[in-house]
Amino acid sequence: MNQISPKVQNQIAMLQQVQQQLQTILTQKAQYEMAAREAKRAQEEIKDLSDDAAMYMSVGSVMMQKKKDVVNSKLAEKVETLELRIKSLEKQEKMLQGKFEQLQAQIKAALEGKPGAPTVA
Repeated sequence: MNQISPKVQNQIAMLQQVQQQLQTILTQKAQYEMAAREAKRAQEEIKDLSDDAAMYMSVGSVMMQKKKDVVNSKLAEKVETLELRIKSLEKQEKMLQGKFEQLQAQIKAALEGKPGAPTVA
């Protein structure tokens, strides 16, 4: 088998880098989705409680008693923030997935020896 050109080696390195970035984004996205589900579940749990029910919220390393409306608004804010982060990560994921597929096609074409195979800028 003939030796791989430096250009193709560079493309393979870029492909591996994109793959690692994609994996990092998918991990972060999964963590944010889990946190959003937990916050939504907490909102559901407190929905049926009376307004004067004792509720505690973690503030740093301290648990503090808070009113239901305060806890609910903090949870809603948390869900909104997490959903924005998830959408941002989804955009990055889509962009990296496209880049990954493009690099993969270019490497495959170069390894198959197709003339005029597109190159990565």
